Amino acid sequence: MASFRVHRMKEAPRQQFRWAPHVSGVAGVKLKDYEPGTEIEAENEYAAWAQLRGSDRPLQVGDLLESANGQLRICKYVGFEEARWILPEGVQINIAFPPAAAPAVAAGTQV
Repeated sequence: MASFRVHRMKEAPRQQFRWAPHVSGVAGVKLKDYEPGTEIEAENEYAAWAQLRGSDRPLQVGDLLESANGQLRICKYVGFEEARWILPEGVQINIAFPPAAAPAVAAGTQV
């Protein structure tokens, strides 16, 4: 069984998402529009949807399921489709040197 992390879409962006026309392809999603939810074990995203359907917090249109390997699937009226996080411009992720561990450059040195 696979493990999925649930990301719940906040209510204001959900209303915009619900009324937007359906677009196929990869959905771009913003982290600020989501709240972290629970984790669920299921065979796939449809099995997770079925498990949560009878709970007090079923998956709704716009909610995300994130697999253990980081793949995002967004719940739409037509099923689940691929999604990706959109990072704001200017935000860079430096895996080799996190900001606190980045080597200092001496003043007057050219890089």
